Amino acid sequence: MPSAAKYEAVEKIKADLKAADAVWVADYRGLSVKDTELLREEIRGVQASLKVYKNSLTELALKEMEMPSLGGILEGPSAFIFVTGDPVASAKALKDFAKKNPLLEVKGGLLTGDVISADQLKAIADLPSREELIAKLLGTIKNPLSSLVQVLNGPMSAFTRALAQVRDQREQAA
Repeated sequence: MPSAAKYEAVEKIKADLKAADAVWVADYRGLSVKDTELLREEIRGVQASLKVYKNSLTELALKEMEMPSLGGILEGPSAFIFVTGDPVASAKALKDFAKKNPLLEVKGGLLTGDVISADQLKAIADLPSREELIAKLLGTIKNPLSSLVQVLNGPMSAFTRALAQVRDQREQAA
C-alpha cells in the first residue's frame, strides 16, 4: 500500500507532466549545489523548471497517464526539466550547461508524447530557435517585395535622372 506522501508525489509529477510541452531528463551526479542552482536559473530563463523526483514514482505517474515509459533513461539519479515554452530553447540551455559542466549528462526525454534519446535531444538543441526561424521567414518574404519595389521605382528614377540631366544641360548652356 503506497503511503500518502508517495501518492502526493505522484500527483505532483502528473501535474508537472500535464503542464509540460516537453520533459528532458539529465543525470546530475557530481554537480555541486551551486552548479545545480546555476542550472535552475538558466533553465528558468527559457520557461522550464528543474525538479528531482524518484524514478519509480515518475514511471508510475507516466503509466497512470498512459504515456510512454522512459525505461533505460531513468537509470541512476535523474533531474527532470519540465518545459512549458520553446523546447528548442530549453534543449540549447541544457546542452550549453552540459558543455560547461561535463558532470551533467543529458539522458533523453519526452517530446509530444514520444520518447527521445540523448542524441535526438542534442539534435533538437542544434535547431534554430523560434525567433531565428521567424526572422528567416520574414527575410524570405521581404526580399522579393524589396526587389519588386526597386523594379517599380526604376522607371520613375530613370525619368528623374533624365530631367536632372536636361536641367544641368540648360544651366550649362545659359
